[in-house]
Amino acid sequence: MCGCFSAAAPRIGSHDGYTRLVFELPAKTSLPTSGQLSGQTYTVQLSRALPSESGVVSAPGLSRWTIQGQRITLNLRGGGVPKLSALPAASGQAARLVIDVPISAKTFADKKVTRPTSLNSPVTVVIDPGHGGVFPGMSSQWVVEKNITMDVALRVRSKLEARGVKVILTRSGDTQISTNLATDLDARSRLANNGKVGAFISIHVNAGGSGAQGIETYYFGAPMAGSSRSLAVEENGGGSLGLELTKRASTTAQNLLGDLVAQAKLTFSRDLAAKVQQNLVQATGAVNRGVRSDTFVVILHPTTPAILTEIGFGSSPTEGPKLASAAYRDQIAGAIAGAIASYLHVP
Repeated sequence: MCGCFSAAAPRIGSHDGYTRLVFELPAKTSLPTSGQLSGQTYTVQLSRALPSESGVVSAPGLSRWTIQGQRITLNLRGGGVPKLSALPAASGQAARLVIDVPISAKTFADKKVTRPTSLNSPVTVVIDPGHGGVFPGMSSQWVVEKNITMDVALRVRSKLEARGVKVILTRSGDTQISTNLATDLDARSRLANNGKVGAFISIHVNAGGSGAQGIETYYFGAPMAGSSRSLAVEENGGGSLGLELTKRASTTAQNLLGDLVAQAKLTFSRDLAAKVQQNLVQATGAVNRGVRSDTFVVILHPTTPAILTEIGFGSSPTEGPKLASAAYRDQIAGAIAGAIASYLHVP
């Protein structure tokens, strides 16, 4: 045994003027006070080993990070000397090494993205009725997920088309894009990766204990502190496949943290998620479980605003019968369509 600490990859975030990397350190590690800069390479020597890992990032000022034993190496882009600080373990948190990589003013300005105030006509939206075909999703005595999501998606399409919005469905009946779940989820996700698409909305039905109820809406990103990974794993296929796909998506989420362009688009996704969540809760009176980020494969590609909404718990004795009601599903569809239209500035 090497005595290596099982830390994850660094957390990476872009800020005004610098890119920050945060590494968690093993217990009893002597906190470093300085690093060494040689050309475009910055190294920090630790007193204890970390698991060997590396990652390529498109963060301003940074192209790659590498952990190899007791050494952390950053490959830089641009000038400036990184600033190093160390935070001792406290309040249940591990000790952390913080490295701020400076960004030139030009680099930062070039990376800025603004949300468009209008979109090319006609506006196009992709609606993804979750599951379908050989992938039924959750089921209860009241509902089967794939049937509910299909019905709601068709209603959303009808309401949006009445406003002049072009709608693409990832499926139009009880079928799937591929019987290979990983391929199916990836193909759905990539329909959002089209410059002509204004938004991508994946509709799902939740499941849990009999007391669980409410609506929640997600955009792609690292799970928020305290969040359970079980939902993303289940929606990504469950079991070992779900775990593997969620692990891959988590790596993507970490890499996107350092990309200002991707971060801007994720911000747009969060804004869309907030509008959909607000409309759904107001229309139905359901418990508001909030807007969250997580690593759902179907909303993996953030080149257009992309969200996943869980419209209620089909397993709930309260919400299951409601979701089985056509009138209630029409309320849900109206709320989703209204939020999309408002977000895209469609009258």
